[in-house]
Amino acid sequence: MNECLPNRLDHPFSASRGLRTSRRLSFASGIFAVALCLGGCAVGPKYVKPSAAAPTKDVYKEAGDFQPSQPSDAAPRGNWWEIFQDSQLNDLEKQIDVSNQNLRIAQAQYAQARAAVRYFRGSYYPVIGVSPAASRAGQSQNKALYTPGEAVDYNDFLLPVDISYEPDVWGQVRRSVESARAQAQASAADLATVNLSLHAELAMDYFELRGLDTEEQLLNSTVEAFENSVKLTQDRFKGGLASEVDVAQAQTQLETTRAQAIDIAVRRAAFEHAIAVLVGQPASSFTITFSPLLSAPPGIPPGLPSQLLERRPDVAAAERRVDAANAQIGVAKSAYYPSITLAASGGFESSSLSNLISGPSGLWAFGASALETIFEGGRRHAITAQAQSAFDQSVAEYRQTVLTAFQEVEDNLAAQRILEQEAATEDAAVAAAQHSLALSNNRYTGGVTSYLEVITAQSAALADERAAADILTRRAVAGVLLIKALGGGWDVSKLPAE
Repeated sequence: MNECLPNRLDHPFSASRGLRTSRRLSFASGIFAVALCLGGCAVGPKYVKPSAAAPTKDVYKEAGDFQPSQPSDAAPRGNWWEIFQDSQLNDLEKQIDVSNQNLRIAQAQYAQARAAVRYFRGSYYPVIGVSPAASRAGQSQNKALYTPGEAVDYNDFLLPVDISYEPDVWGQVRRSVESARAQAQASAADLATVNLSLHAELAMDYFELRGLDTEEQLLNSTVEAFENSVKLTQDRFKGGLASEVDVAQAQTQLETTRAQAIDIAVRRAAFEHAIAVLVGQPASSFTITFSPLLSAPPGIPPGLPSQLLERRPDVAAAERRVDAANAQIGVAKSAYYPSITLAASGGFESSSLSNLISGPSGLWAFGASALETIFEGGRRHAITAQAQSAFDQSVAEYRQTVLTAFQEVEDNLAAQRILEQEAATEDAAVAAAQHSLALSNNRYTGGVTSYLEVITAQSAALADERAAADILTRRAVAGVLLIKALGGGWDVSKLPAE
């Protein structure tokens, strides 16, 4: 076709030629108009958010009539860890957003998902290419049909522009963009989930470490008390009021408690190193100052169950993936229909650069084509069935995520309620054990009983005090877990807009 076009253009413009050109333009315009009209079609099911199991009553079962003894003023929002009113924790939490590598991985994954949306959106537009070429060729004078006097050597300069456009007749591009957009929103929710998990993990590790500091402080003070008991027993032994067995028992109790106090450092170091990694610092150069956990955490208001699905980023991510899978069904079904391609090309071709950009050197062509697969062994049906099954899987995963979300909230509401009750009972046990120890010390000092009674009372008092410290730590951790289960301060309004 390219060889014929320059000859046509050599003729001067005439009315008949203008008519032909007008007809060509009308034909091309008609093709594009039909393509645009057909572009309104889109195969595949329209997305409907799947239903999920939720409490029949808009109240959490484990909350009941429970009223926390120290309720917080409002639900956690934004920097939720600030409700614990711990400046050291606040400083550590701020470092996660800057230095944590896992968070950076999630941010990079979200950036990839956004780039995928831009990639698929590019299919809305035609592809335009230019491929200039220059060549010099020599032909054989002995070739068939050679004309004497015909140029043996000649140049060929070509400056073409090609346009190819595949209109989105059956909605394949729109469904692909819809799927990529939903995946990007899911990736944004994944980023929020990672962010929430990292902040929660830091808070839990921090309170575990402070709980160990509390336990270490308790053991160190107990060691001091046992040192006094050993001295008292030795003095009584020297005075003939106690046996050597009493001295050995007191010494055993002291050294056992010292060993327990030293052992705390092993677990504390592990939590300190874990926190160092979370804030993006080398464990060898990171230190957290000794700070016992003294007060109970504030009560966390759970809100309403109906709000939970809007506040959990993992639930939002699962729901967005259902939308993406639904769009993929449309992409698969579009393969049943013919693909239509509109193409046009134009440019200049000449044997000389001096007249390359001129009317007689111009060339053009346009047309349309359609391709329909008649037989492919059932592959399109298999791909559609695969897309439908992937959609069913994503719906089940969404519903399972919802069930897990309600379970985690109920678990930690129960922990918050039960641990507060247990703490009150354990405090009473500690008071009773300390009173019993005081009585046993007085009885032993007065020579009424053996040192075995004192040791028994000391062991009971230490066990109750350590249990109380452990409950205090568990209450703080349960508070963090409840906030995490409630989605922190996140909600679906923070997803990127469509």
